[in-house]
Amino acid sequence: MKKDNFLKGAFIATACLIFTKILGILYVIPFYSIIGSKGSILYGCAYNIYVIFINLSTVGLPLAISKLISEYNTLDYQNLKKRTYKIAGAIMIVTAVVSSIALFVFAPQIAELIIPDKSYGNTVSDIALVIRVSSTALIFVTLISMIRGYLQGMKYIRPSSFSQVIEQLVRVVVIVLGSYIYLKFIGDEINIAVSIAVFGATLGAIVSLMYLIHKKRKIVENKKYQIKEIEIKVTNKSILKKIITYTIPFVIMGCIGSSFELVDMFTVVRTLTKHGFSTNDAAIIMNIITTLGSKLNVIITSIASGIVVSLLPNLTSDFVKKDYTEIRNKINKALQIIIYITIPMATGLSFLAKPVWNIFYGDSIYGPKVFCVSIFMAVFSAIATNIMVIMQSLNRYKYLYISLIVGFAFNVFMNIPGMLIFDKLHLPMYYGNLIATMLGYLILIIISLIDLKKTFKVNYFPTIKQFIITLAASLAMVLVMGILKDFYSFESIGRLKSIITVLIYTLLGGFVYFFITFKAGSFRDILGDFIFKKKGRKNESRNS
Repeated sequence: MKKDNFLKGAFIATACLIFTKILGILYVIPFYSIIGSKGSILYGCAYNIYVIFINLSTVGLPLAISKLISEYNTLDYQNLKKRTYKIAGAIMIVTAVVSSIALFVFAPQIAELIIPDKSYGNTVSDIALVIRVSSTALIFVTLISMIRGYLQGMKYIRPSSFSQVIEQLVRVVVIVLGSYIYLKFIGDEINIAVSIAVFGATLGAIVSLMYLIHKKRKIVENKKYQIKEIEIKVTNKSILKKIITYTIPFVIMGCIGSSFELVDMFTVVRTLTKHGFSTNDAAIIMNIITTLGSKLNVIITSIASGIVVSLLPNLTSDFVKKDYTEIRNKINKALQIIIYITIPMATGLSFLAKPVWNIFYGDSIYGPKVFCVSIFMAVFSAIATNIMVIMQSLNRYKYLYISLIVGFAFNVFMNIPGMLIFDKLHLPMYYGNLIATMLGYLILIIISLIDLKKTFKVNYFPTIKQFIITLAASLAMVLVMGILKDFYSFESIGRLKSIITVLIYTLLGGFVYFFITFKAGSFRDILGDFIFKKKGRKNESRNS
C-alpha cells in the first residue's frame, strides 16, 4: 500500500471524519424517537462519562505517537520506531485497563454524582448499568487509537481514516436497530434498550480493530534491519521521557480547548439571569452554546481534525529534514484549505440556521438565533487547532503556551464584559459571549502566526489572497440565497420541508461559491495538486 502525501491524506481523513460526524448527528433523530426522553437522558449520562474516560485513557498519546513515529521513520531509525510503539502501546493498554476497571467498579458512585434522585424515571442503578456496559469499549477504543497513531506517523492515512467509518457504521447500526428490535419484539425495559445501544461502541471498536490489525500486518515490513549505533545509545527510559514530552502539549491543548466551554458554563447563566432572562431561558441558551450547537459545529471542526491527521506527520518529517521551503508551503496550504472549506460552510449554515436547527432539534425560540452566530466559532476553532498542531510539530512550545494562555485569559476576562457591551448596544447579550470566545481564538492564532513568520520566514500573502476571494464568494453565495428566500421562504416549516429546503439552498449556494472560486483560480490553486495532477496522471496512463 502506498503512503499518502499531505494533501491526499488531508482530504481522505477529512472526508471520512465529516461522514462519521454527520452519521453521528443523524442517528440521533430515529434513536431518540425510539427510546424517548427517559432513554435519551440515560444514554447521554453514560456517553458523556464514557467520553471523559476515553480521554483519560489516551491523554494525547495517539498524536504524540504519530509525531515520534514520523520523526524516527524519517531518520530511518527502525529499531527506535519499533521500541517507541511498544512502550507507548504498553502505557496506553495499562491506562485503558485501569480506566475500564475503575469505570465498571465505581459506576454506582459515578451514577449517584450525576443524579442523586430519579430523573424522568431513571434510577441510579439504571445509570450504573449503562455506564458499566460502556466500560467494555475502553480497551478496544484505546488499542484502535494506538494503531491509528502509528499508521498516521508512517503516513498511511487511508486505513486509519477508513477504520473510523467502519467503527461509526457498526456503532450506529447497533444503536438504532438494537434498541428498536429489543423494544419492538423482546421487552420494554428502557435501561436494557439503552445498554444495547451503548454496547454498539464496543462492537464498532472490535470490528474496526480487526480491520486495523489486518491492514497493519500488510503494511508493516517484517524484513530484517540493521540497528544503527545511535539507536543503541538511546535507552527505553529516554524514549519514555520523549513520549511524555510530546504528549504534554497535546494534553494542555485539549484542556485549554475544553476550558473555553467551561468558561461559558460558569458565566452565561449567571449573567443572563441578572439581566432579565429567566433561569429556564438562560439554561436553554447555555445548553445551545455548549452542547446542542457544538454537536452541529463538529461538521466544520472535523475538517480541522482531518487535516491535523495528515499535517502532523508530514510537517514533523519536513522539520526533521530541515526542509523549510516545504514547511512554509504546508503551513500556507493547511490554512488555505481550512479557510476555503469552513468559511462558506459556516456562512451557509448561519443563513440556514432555522431549517437546520428544525431538522435536528425541532422548533426553538433561541436555537436558530444562537446557532447562526455560534457556528462561526467552529471556523476559529478549526484554524486554531491546526495552528496549535503546526506549532507542536515544529517544537515551538514556548510560543504555543503563550498563545494558549493569552487567548484563554482574554476569553475569561472579556466574557461577561462582552455580554454587557452587547446589552448596552441593545443586541442579544449572549452574542457578546460568543464574540469574546472567537476573539480569544483569534488572539491565539495571531500570536502563533507571528512566531511562525519570524522563525520560518512564512509569507502569508497567498493565504490572505485566498481569504479575500473566499470571503467575497461566500457573501455572493448568501446574496443569491437571500434572493431565493423571497420566492421560497423557510419560515414556519416542518422537519421534512426543512430537509428539502436545506438541500435546495445548499445546491444553489454551493454552485455559486464553487463557480466564483473556480473562475478566480482559488479552486485550482488550493486543490490543484490533489485533483488536477491526479487527473493528469490518469490521462497519461490512458495515452500510453
